[in-house]
Amino acid sequence: MKKPIVVCLLMISALSFGQKLDKKISDLSKTVESKVIEWRRDIHQNPELSNREFKTGEKIVKHLESLGIEVHTGVAKTGVVGVLKGGKPGKVVALRADMDALPVTERVDLPFKSEVTAVFNGQTTGVMHACGHDTHVAMLMGVAEVLSKIKSDLSGTVVFIFQPAEEGAPGDEEGGAELIVKEGVLKTYKVDAIFGLHISSGTHVGKINYKPGGALAASQKYTIDVKGKQSHGSTPWKGIDPIVASAEIINGLQTIISRESELTNEAAVITVGAIHSGIRNNIIPESAQMIGTIRTLDYDMQKKINRRMKEMVPAIAAAFGAVANIDIAKGTPITYNDPDLTAKMLPSLQKVAGTDNVKLVKAITGAEDFSFYQEQIPGFFFFLGGTPLNVKESEAPSHHTPDFYIDESAMLLGVKAMSQVAVDFLNLK
Repeated sequence: MKKPIVVCLLMISALSFGQKLDKKISDLSKTVESKVIEWRRDIHQNPELSNREFKTGEKIVKHLESLGIEVHTGVAKTGVVGVLKGGKPGKVVALRADMDALPVTERVDLPFKSEVTAVFNGQTTGVMHACGHDTHVAMLMGVAEVLSKIKSDLSGTVVFIFQPAEEGAPGDEEGGAELIVKEGVLKTYKVDAIFGLHISSGTHVGKINYKPGGALAASQKYTIDVKGKQSHGSTPWKGIDPIVASAEIINGLQTIISRESELTNEAAVITVGAIHSGIRNNIIPESAQMIGTIRTLDYDMQKKINRRMKEMVPAIAAAFGAVANIDIAKGTPITYNDPDLTAKMLPSLQKVAGTDNVKLVKAITGAEDFSFYQEQIPGFFFFLGGTPLNVKESEAPSHHTPDFYIDESAMLLGVKAMSQVAVDFLNLK
């Protein structure tokens, strides 16, 4: 009879330790909340574009070093990696936050509103954290402080990845999660799993949304060049109009989605984001160029859509006497939440947010380069509500817009959630 009693006592002891650790995480998260808000406001007021996050990186380094965390700089150009080794041996978990802002001019009237400007694609523009990456950085800095204070209780190692260029590296530069993977960060630290979150302007504060499997879409950029024959605008029969051909190509592309894609399987989108052609009202130009994006949540659908675009574009152009070429970039993979890992971490999210506030949602056609990590190791990416409770979720300004706004009270739950999933993963048997 002694053995079952001993086992029972050990289980009770482990449960008690776990509950004490959960309380420490909650209490410490509350103590760093004011710092997290202060960091976020500073980063928001001083935003930096992709691969140019120099001051943001310096701020992160200073904080991590003050906590006694091992720091590595120059990761994927401007990124920072912190390594916190726990008091006990165990697995390795990575936590990621993205650092870059967007070429958007802020309209929100805040005391810490961004007045920063920069040149992007040859144009002067405002710079704004219009997707919430400032909150991601501030929250992960807070998580680093929380976990550093319970270092002796950690069974394993936590790797903090502060990643540049999630929005895409400029020009021909490399960057983002893809470059971090290429540089071998996950292999160097032998990371077993990775977690990330994204603040959501369309979800109320206090809520967490998640989806196992494909959570965000693969994203591909495409470029279409159409070659016609220039002529006077008064005599179109003497030329070949690339604009008319382009218009028919645009219409044709939409039939790939509406008539050829099995949308009951997964969503898919083809968007033409820009078309450039001509210089004067009475000249039919020689050429036109279109650029756009493809979003898919299923790789078989992606292959079919890519194939049909490559078949359709030159064929439609040829019907008008024009010539068209299409180039489709590899792009960003599907953000795929490992189902087993997601299931194991769901209780951690419910623990900090309450079961009723953790919601299973449908996939999103937005994209995230967090997916490059998930191609290498199991990963779980979830969404943190950032909409004020007095604003309807459907009326909250969208991400990537001048009116994007986040309620700072949301960040406390973010710190708790990321801290909890890290600790609970390390304690998984």
